[in-house]
Formats: sequence, structure tokens, C-alpha cells
Amino acid sequence: MIHLGPIPLRGYAFCIIIGVFVAVWLGNRRWVARGGQAGTVADIAVWAVPFGLLGGRLYHVITDYELYFSEGRDWVDAFKIWEGGLGIWGAIALGAVGAWIGCRRRGIPLPAYADAIAPGIAVAQAIGRWGNWFNQELYGKPTDLPWALEITSSSDGRIPGTYQPTFLYESLWCLGVAALVIWADRRFKLGHGRAFALYVAAYCVGRFWIEYMRIDDAHHILGLRLNNWTALIVFLLAVVYIVMSAKKRPGREDVVEPGVSDGPAGDGARADAAGESDGAEKAEGEESEAEAKAEAEAESAKKT
Repeated sequence: MIHLGPIPLRGYAFCIIIGVFVAVWLGNRRWVARGGQAGTVADIAVWAVPFGLLGGRLYHVITDYELYFSEGRDWVDAFKIWEGGLGIWGAIALGAVGAWIGCRRRGIPLPAYADAIAPGIAVAQAIGRWGNWFNQELYGKPTDLPWALEITSSSDGRIPGTYQPTFLYESLWCLGVAALVIWADRRFKLGHGRAFALYVAAYCVGRFWIEYMRIDDAHHILGLRLNNWTALIVFLLAVVYIVMSAKKRPGREDVVEPGVSDGPAGDGARADAAGESDGAEKAEGEESEAEAKAEAEAESAKKT
């Protein structure tokens, strides 16, 4: 931890902040490339990020409640997010709610927004995982591999030594997921939320095998860690969505953001233009009718 004057800058929080900025930057580039307006991704992130942090913390506290509410524990620690403990499943779920609110306020479809930010989220996860290194947490089994990381102290009471850097494996996997989504999106023109679903499915594959390497305490169901079951279920849901979405809505949707020309002012301008056109045509018709009547009267006067 470093200090900026009296303000402490903790490594875990610093990694999260950097990840958010990178995700917004990359998401903005992809959104603009698809026809959106610059700044929209950041505007919606104002809603999505706080919801995501809250969801991530809630998932962690609920699934590891004994760390905060069992005998001898202090429930106030549940609010100390800087000490680590964010569940990606809760972060994505509640973050999507925040993004939905932001998208509704801007009048744009959530699936298109999700496709644009999907690789950025994966990169943000890759950066955020290094917060576990600062906190010396979430390592795997003991190992003497050349890239093993040494733990000198640990909040979970682990004996100092060298362990599998599972945070590093997940960080590298997330970078690979981001590259996969970007490539597949360019190659197959993924739309209607399928790029985001691909990110979810690919991440779950990596998270499933990385969970096997972790030896920190976790709830088990039928011999599998809770996060293994979560990864498996979410993976299946993501694959089903990709298949069904491709059949119902093939191709990629056009990104159109409401602007001046598409809003109430634009509609009024078009209505005024239409009114002026109708008035001109009516005046021209009345003038022609008057000329025809005058010619008929002149012809009748000649005959008499």
C-alpha cells in the first residue's frame, strides 16, 4: 500500500480502477466503430460500475458468509472491499442491471452495448486479478515451478512458501478471452449479445479448471466447488443463448443512438417541412385553378 499524502492507495483497489478505465476506453473504441457516439460507454458505465461492485461484493459475502458473520468474526469487515473479495458472477449480474438502466436512459439496446464492452470486461478482469497478488490471496497448491510465487504472509493463514499463481493463470486466460472475442466479432460479425455471450462462455471454461488448482476454503456441492458449478451452469446458459440468438436474429444490428435528428426536435422539423410542402402544393393548385377559370371566362366572352 502506498500513500498519496493522507490518502492510502491500496493495490487491490488500484488494479480495479485501472481495469475499469481500460474497459471503458476499449469499449468506447468498439462502440464508435459500430456507429455509436463517443462518450456513451462512459455514461452508461457510471451506472454499471457501481452496480457491478455492489453485486460482486454481495456474491462474495453471501457465498463466504462465515468469514464475516460466524463466531469471532466482525461483520463490519464485510464492507472492507479494499481487502479483497469480489465475485465476478455477482459483478456481471448486477452490473448488467446498471447497464440496462443506463441504456434505457440513452435509448439504446443493451445487447449491442454488451457486445461492444465484452472484450474490455475481460481485460479489466485480467488487470483486476493482480490485486490478489498485492493482497497475497487466492493461490493454488504448493509448487516449486520456476514461475511459482512466494507468499510471505497471507490473510487466510497459509504457511509462507511458494504456490501456484492461479491469479496469474486467470489473468492470462482473460487476455486470451478478450483476443478471442475481438477476433470472432470481426470474423463472424457477432450481434444481438452474442459477442458478450462468447466472452461469458470462454471465461467459464477457464474458470472451471483454474478452480481445481485453488486450495482456499470453499463450499462444495457433490464434490465440486461452488464456483465450478456456477461456471458450468453459466457456460451452458451462454451457449444456449448463442445458438438461439443466431437462429432468431442472425447478423449484427445497426447501432443507432437517438440524436437531434431523431428526437422530438427532429420530428418537429420534419413535420414543419412537410407542412410547408403541402402548403406550397395547395397554393400552386389554387393558382392553376384560378388561371383555368379566367381562361374559360375569356373564351365565353369572345363567343358572345
